[in-house]
Amino acid sequence: MSAETKAFGVYVHWPFCLSKCPYCDFNSHVRHAAIDEARFARAFAAEIATTAERVPGRTVSSIFFGGGTPSLMQPATVASILDTIGKHWTVSPDVEVTLEANPTSVEAARFRGYRTAGVNRVSLGVQALDDAKLKELGRLHNVQEALDAVSVARSVFDRYSFDLIYARPGQTPEAWSQELNRAIAEAAEHLSLYQLTIEPDTPFAALHAAGKILTPGDDLARALYDITIETCAQAGLPAYEISNHARPGAECRHNLVYWRGDEYAGIGPGAHGRLEADNMRFATATEKRPEAWLMRVESLGHGLVVDEMLTRDERADEYLLMGLRLAEGIDPQRYAAIAGRQLDPKRIALLTSEGAVEAMPNGKLRVRQSYFAVLDAVVADLAA
Repeated sequence: MSAETKAFGVYVHWPFCLSKCPYCDFNSHVRHAAIDEARFARAFAAEIATTAERVPGRTVSSIFFGGGTPSLMQPATVASILDTIGKHWTVSPDVEVTLEANPTSVEAARFRGYRTAGVNRVSLGVQALDDAKLKELGRLHNVQEALDAVSVARSVFDRYSFDLIYARPGQTPEAWSQELNRAIAEAAEHLSLYQLTIEPDTPFAALHAAGKILTPGDDLARALYDITIETCAQAGLPAYEISNHARPGAECRHNLVYWRGDEYAGIGPGAHGRLEADNMRFATATEKRPEAWLMRVESLGHGLVVDEMLTRDERADEYLLMGLRLAEGIDPQRYAAIAGRQLDPKRIALLTSEGAVEAMPNGKLRVRQSYFAVLDAVVADLAA
């Protein structure tokens, strides 16, 4: 895709999981009865058609199946959704189509079917390379299953990634360094490495409040973060975003759509989108509860419950907040075009003198990697 072509992503949310992990606050639901996939596929098709009427003529550069656990879908369901997207929009010849998967043997067995359906990249939720820690995290796979699934992904797809969670209770820098090096040996081009955060209204939040799980203090968390950055960079997987590491050119193009402030459609229960029409940008979100979303789509053609025009200030703040997560930074001229005002040069000068931000030769402004750990504070300072 040429630099001049504006990226347009389609996010598809499959909301079902076999079990709910105790740290997870995503829109995921466990159902013990069989899921009527054909009915959901028809609803996805209807919501895609309605969205395409609103934003016609787009060229889709990336498609991302997230969840929940999209690898619980039959490959035929994935194929029908991709066919519908291709029917209503132009799909770029080099489109990136990612599907999130859990590394159980059942799901890995479907990988060839997904490849045939049109998926060309998988993202595996490995989360840990330690059986005891996987159990604590509520994962249904063990380390060997995870490594086997990575091996299957490697044999089926040219591109694959997997996630790990670090800064877990009781984790030492030495243990994380060993685990990370083992992960890098299995990774081809991309790793997503997230610090464990205690999200409100999760089982982990209740355990944390009761003092039953202890997360690392600030100093230890920073040491673990520094190990992550340095180890990955030395292995040729530098951080291109706070939590994402890739060989140059192997970045997740769909996630870059979000971080660069491009346009994307959110399809499925609880999906968020950013759509542009009539020189305005809209924040959209759909009904979270799967069955309620289904009925809403069947009666209205869409599941939208939020459809708000963003103000210039909101758009500018979002561009800063998302764009400064990237190692490439933001374009101050684009910020000015969105906000109708320049970033305050005095604030930039102060943050530059403190070593928090730097101007790039290409005119972009970025947060220095050593300040990524306090990114929110830097963004708040620039946005003020």
